[in-house]
Amino acid sequence: MSDSPRAPSPERSDPPSERQNARVGVDLGSRSYDILIGGGLIADAGRYIGAVLPGARVAIVSDENVAELHLSALQASLDAAGIGHSAILLPPGEASKRFDVFETVCDRVLEARLERGDAIVALGGGVVGDLAGYVAASVRRGMPFVQMPTSLLAQVDSSVGGKTGINVRQGKNLIGAFHQPALVLADTDVLDTLPAREFRAGYAEVVKYGLLGDAAFFDWLEANHAAIFAGGPERAEAIAASCRAKAAIVAADEREGGARALLNLGHTFGHALEAVVAYDGTRLVHGEGVAIGMRLAFDFSVRLGLCPPEDARRAARHLADVGLPTHIRQVPGQMPPAGTFLDIMAQDKKVSRGALTFILTRGIGRAFVERGVDPAVLRAFLEAELNTDEVMHG
Repeated sequence: MSDSPRAPSPERSDPPSERQNARVGVDLGSRSYDILIGGGLIADAGRYIGAVLPGARVAIVSDENVAELHLSALQASLDAAGIGHSAILLPPGEASKRFDVFETVCDRVLEARLERGDAIVALGGGVVGDLAGYVAASVRRGMPFVQMPTSLLAQVDSSVGGKTGINVRQGKNLIGAFHQPALVLADTDVLDTLPAREFRAGYAEVVKYGLLGDAAFFDWLEANHAAIFAGGPERAEAIAASCRAKAAIVAADEREGGARALLNLGHTFGHALEAVVAYDGTRLVHGEGVAIGMRLAFDFSVRLGLCPPEDARRAARHLADVGLPTHIRQVPGQMPPAGTFLDIMAQDKKVSRGALTFILTRGIGRAFVERGVDPAVLRAFLEAELNTDEVMHG
C-alpha cells in the first residue's frame, strides 16, 4: 500500500522536550487540518485554537476523570488567549455514547448560546471525541470542533478522520456523521497519566497500522515496544507514524468507500464483542476488543487459506507480549452462542446489500477487503473459537 506508515527512525534519540512538535497534515482540500503531536500542547492550546478559529468561543466537552487531571490547564490556556469558554462534563466510559447523553450535551451547547462559528473542544479519549464530534456535526447544522485526545487510542485513531457518533442497542457507532475537526492537538505528556490497561488498549490501534499495511513498521514495533510503553522518544514516533498512515488513507477515501475500510482490521469481531458485553468496560475496553479481533481476523484468514500460519502466530504473540488479550475466552463472563455474534455482525456498517464484509489478510502488512464472506464458514469458525480454551501464540 502506498499510503501505509513508514517505519520511524530508531536513530533519533533527542528527548521530546527538546524537539519541535510533530505536524501531520490531513489533506482534504478546503477542510484540511493539522495534527500536532508533542508535549505541552494543552498548555499552548489557546494559542493554537485562536490561530485556527479566531474570535470563536468554545464549549469544552470532557469526562470527569480527564477533567480532574487536565481541564484547569486547558482553561488557563484559553483564558490567556482571551477565548471564552464553558465546560460540559460527562461520566467516564463507553456508556456515555448514547442518545440521552448526546441530547444533554446538545442542550448545554445551545444554552451557552454558542453560535455556528463558535466551537466544540473534545478533551478526552475516544468516547468524548466521538460524542462531542457528533454534537458539533449536529448543533446549528454543523459547528467547528477541535480534538484534544488524551488517550493513546484516541491520539492514533479516533481523533483523526472525522468519524463521529454514538452507540445504540443494535451496535456500536451506528448513529453518527462524518465531520472533520479543525485541528487535532495530541499532547503526549498526558499519556503518563493513563492507567496501564488503557495504554495497552491504545497500543492495539498502533499495531493495527503495521498489520494492515506496513510490515516494516510492525518489525519496528516488535523491536521498540518496550521503549514506547516506557515513554521514550519512540512513543511520539509511533504516534506520528500511526497518524501519517491514517491521514493518508482518510485523504484518499474520506467516507470509507474503499481503502479506508482497511482501518477496520479487527473491528468487526471487536465491535461484536463489545456489543455482547453491553459495552461494560470492566469486562472489555475497545482496544482489547480490537486486539482479539485482529487475532481472529488473522486466524480466520489462515482458515480460508489466505494467510501463512506463522504470520498469524507472530501477530498474536506480539499482542500477547504487551499484555493484550487475544482470545474470546479471556473476556470475563459468559459468552453467547455464535449466532448472537452473527446477528450483531449483520448490523455492521460495512455490510453491503446483506453481504458480510471483513478485513482479512494475506500476511503481516497485507490486509484487504473481502466482500461476501460465507456466513456458514464464519459460524463454524466462531463456534470453534467459543468452544476451545486454548490460547496458543508460539
